Amino acid sequence: MSARRLEGDSANSFEPLARDLTRKARRLAETTLAARRLASSDGDAPWRRADLVWPLFGKG
Repeated sequence: MSARRLEGDSANSFEPLARDLTRKARRLAETTLAARRLASSDGDAPWRRADLVWPLFGKG
């Protein structure tokens, strides 16, 4: 392991990971709320929308 890595360079590499995890958590929360709203009126509705079934595997 290099000395640079031991000196705390890992703090800079954690920020992109934290941003990515936060973005995924936000997307999952939004999807959960949308699925619950649809399920309250039609129990099968969330299963008909791919973006609600696989929220992290969308376009882009």
